[in-house]
Amino acid sequence: MTVTLCLIFIVVLLVVGVPFWVTLGLGTFALLYTTDALPLSLIGEGLFEGVDSFALIAIPLFILTGDIMVRSGLAYQLLDFAEASFGSLRSGFGTSTVMGCGLFACISGSDAADAAAVGRITMDRLVERGYPKAYACALVASGACTGILIPPSIAYIILGMVLGVSATTLFQAAFVPGVMVLVAVIVTNAIINRIRGYEKSTDRFDFGKWLKALNAAKWALSIPIIILGGIYSGWFTPTESAAVAAAVAVAIGLIQKRISVAQFPTMLGTSARVCGVILPIIAVALLFAQALTVNDVPQRFVEVVMSFGGDRNTVIFMMLVIWVIAGCFMETSPCIVILAPLMWPLAQKVGMEQVHFCVFMITTLGLGFITPPFGLNLFVMSGLTRTPLTAIARQALPFVGAMILVSAAIGYIPQISMFTFNK
Repeated sequence: MTVTLCLIFIVVLLVVGVPFWVTLGLGTFALLYTTDALPLSLIGEGLFEGVDSFALIAIPLFILTGDIMVRSGLAYQLLDFAEASFGSLRSGFGTSTVMGCGLFACISGSDAADAAAVGRITMDRLVERGYPKAYACALVASGACTGILIPPSIAYIILGMVLGVSATTLFQAAFVPGVMVLVAVIVTNAIINRIRGYEKSTDRFDFGKWLKALNAAKWALSIPIIILGGIYSGWFTPTESAAVAAAVAVAIGLIQKRISVAQFPTMLGTSARVCGVILPIIAVALLFAQALTVNDVPQRFVEVVMSFGGDRNTVIFMMLVIWVIAGCFMETSPCIVILAPLMWPLAQKVGMEQVHFCVFMITTLGLGFITPPFGLNLFVMSGLTRTPLTAIARQALPFVGAMILVSAAIGYIPQISMFTFNK
């Protein structure tokens, strides 16, 4: 009963609008104080241990790299290359926009940054090609969901911290599922475009134009190649890869005179603000997870679920539903730190591999970026274009359905995320 009251206290604080890290911190203190699960004297030490991790350094570095790509114009070159590659298709510029989201996702690791960067570049051109503004916003918001699905991903770094899994391992498992979501958004847009006739490209593929775009984008393309190549080859850890990518992006920007030293304080400030939101959450979340474990909350949760008949297929469906609903009301980081410690023991009970569980969780939570009332990407696009949020949300429904199908496939077919490790 004491634990239940503490959890209700946390929910009440969230409902009244208290910042999440404050809510979780007060809830953790109340839980420790009322249950004597851990000595209160360990709170300070536990908070610092939670953020004393080499892996977390990757977060500000990936954000910094993405910011440099936008300010230096390298992100524009990525989109130009995507358009030269796919612009001749019937829904060519829509496909190019989504591919641009995927390329930028390989750099920033953040959905909101992806939506803001690509949206600023493509919105006017999408409308010119015949897409209604609300639908164009929904398309960019959906494509940008790959920001946390295609490595490198801030969400996978946080989940790895919470469950003690190597970020490199998660990145290896997440690439194919992330690309599946990207393809699902592209296919959905192509079908809708075919039905509604938004865009009818008459251009033919021009190999000379493609080579010209490739040459112009060669330095921009080198950034995701360094990040993913370094991680997958084993040359770099994710943190080292982020550091090298940031250094290369700075060097390219300075050599091409696209950025100046005077812009560095602003760019560093942007990364610092992002970390200022994420790190306090991680610090209190790990302490909260310890308190829950000591009080046997995850074990009791498993017992309650299994008492209703917890076969593997039912449990996977239940996870899918819980994560979709949670993503509607909370940002990904809070969902991870609250639900991962609870749901992982349940996944173990039905025989799920830890990596499979992690990929399934992040892919499903990614839906939350385009589902109201939270829908961070929807808010980003609404603010960027002054389009009503409800109008964008309605247009995003087909993409939500497509992403749910991909999430379900990942949940029920573990080979999608585990084939790399089962050879």
